[in-house]
Amino acid sequence: MDRDRLIEHLKFAAELGVGGVSRDPAWRARPDVPVLRQAQDERAPAGPGETPLVVSSSNHEVTFSKNAAEALAAVRADIGDCTRCKLHTMGRTQVVFGVGNPDADLMFVGEAPGADEDIQGIPFVGRAGQLLTKIIEAIDLKRDDVYIANVIKCRPPGNRNPEQDEVETCEPFLFQQIDVIKPKVIVALGTFAARALLRTLDPISRLRGRMFEYRGAKLIPTFHPAYLLRNPSSKREVWEDMKVVRKLLKS
Repeated sequence: MDRDRLIEHLKFAAELGVGGVSRDPAWRARPDVPVLRQAQDERAPAGPGETPLVVSSSNHEVTFSKNAAEALAAVRADIGDCTRCKLHTMGRTQVVFGVGNPDADLMFVGEAPGADEDIQGIPFVGRAGQLLTKIIEAIDLKRDDVYIANVIKCRPPGNRNPEQDEVETCEPFLFQQIDVIKPKVIVALGTFAARALLRTLDPISRLRGRMFEYRGAKLIPTFHPAYLLRNPSSKREVWEDMKVVRKLLKS
């Protein structure tokens, strides 16, 4: 392992609580993660107004796609029936990839699937998901207008927080989803999602109410819908955050 990769690895471990934290904004860009990029290639002829996309998969194969929907499908195919981390041996039913508009301006990122999501294969379909739907509708959008995904694609046992090796294995697929969709705004739902994306140990109570630059988008951390179910008095803060989101989308 060369010096730069060792430093990166130590930073990642620190951000998960081993000790210390990096606040370098450049760290959020994760330039070494395979990402989708625009490409002109006759193997993937694009239609009017379309620009082909090409992605390097986890085994370094290259896939050409005509549009974001095809590119997301290529990322999902690359994940397959994933056995890359230990979660596939710990009771998960299926991979929960993501759902929504491949060309969405707004993307929500949660922590990991729960029991309902694990059964249905769709993120945010339980009680917290129903509340998220109401939050989306409150800013005059529908679920089909946005894209919803999680940092981790498989349910951790007992809905525990994902562990370091699980995050390190799975997060490149989230980064690819973000780079395909190219949202204007990303909403990080809850402490874990915000910490994973922003590389910080700050709690969500300290992060919310602020705006960050992230992979070409504006990132807005806010409380997780599950937290709101337990603490309905915090809905006011989430509404303030969503008004910022709505303003950004209209700008």
